[in-house]
Amino acid sequence: MQAGQMNYDRTITVFSPDGRLFQVEYARVAVGRGTTTAGIKFKDGVALMADKKVGSRLIESNSIEKIFDIDKHVGCASSGLVADARVLVDYARYTGQVNKVTYDEPISVDILVKKICDYKQALTQYGGYRPFGTALLVGGVDSHGIHLYETDPSGALISYKAGSIGSGRAVVMELFEEKFKNNMKMEDAVLLALEGLKKASDDPLTGDAVEIAVIKKGKNFERLGEVAVNKYIEKL
Repeated sequence: MQAGQMNYDRTITVFSPDGRLFQVEYARVAVGRGTTTAGIKFKDGVALMADKKVGSRLIESNSIEKIFDIDKHVGCASSGLVADARVLVDYARYTGQVNKVTYDEPISVDILVKKICDYKQALTQYGGYRPFGTALLVGGVDSHGIHLYETDPSGALISYKAGSIGSGRAVVMELFEEKFKNNMKMEDAVLLALEGLKKASDDPLTGDAVEIAVIKKGKNFERLGEVAVNKYIEKL
């Protein structure tokens, strides 16, 4: 720890002399130590996937959840502290339902992501709180098009064509930079993202340790079963 840092990292409300909030940076470290998660757009929708890293054969793999449905047309994948992600997902679901009751239409993906990020940002301003130690890849389809957003513990958001979070982010993003193409077929996009997860993982990919969800135009959020996931893995 650098000299003088202890004066500024004990509370979220104090900036260091060089304009940093150390608690936010620590939250980013928690995200960076999480399992690798990827999202990618294709011609008719967006795919989300996560490597669950099942560490023991005694663990029931279906009890580990890294991908969540928020509404029929939008879902998210998380990396970092899963408990924090669940709280954000509950908030996002509630926000979507309030919008549906108020305006009688599904919430647009960009508005939903901004509300999630407003909530995350608020916890960087008040003493007695800590930032959420999780990042979300939010994907969805609405009347404005196909969307994929990355949210940061600070409350920042960025829209991507293909993105990744977690410990293997650099490896996956390098692959996307090299091979991603606009208007890919769904199968090609899923295989490309799985290739990224495979490169970022020390262990072979298996159907019970990988989650894949797809949101397509005109269709609801769909979580692929283990058999379908294994078929994609075999094609690699």
